[in-house]
Amino acid sequence: MEFQLTELGNDSFAYVHEQDGKNLAEITWVRKGDVMVMDHTFVDPSLRGQGVAKKLLDQAADYARDNGLKMQALCSYVVSAFNQSSSYDDVKA
Repeated sequence: MEFQLTELGNDSFAYVHEQDGKNLAEITWVRKGDVMVMDHTFVDPSLRGQGVAKKLLDQAADYARDNGLKMQALCSYVVSAFNQSSSYDDVKA
């Protein structure tokens, strides 16, 4: 599954997975300086239970690492993932 980095405007970005013009999964953030404020994660019911949200978060974390950014968790999924795994400690704001 591939995710497309999309600039939404006003320093807002997303990784999105679309199929046949339908948005099936996304993780969004607002960039504030060197911090990605993670504000939303969505996975279509047809894809739930397949680890898609984690793949989205992993992609965003890789983006943060590659660009010297940190991540602040506002979205409930990201908050939970940050609390459950130390693999994101290096990018936590």
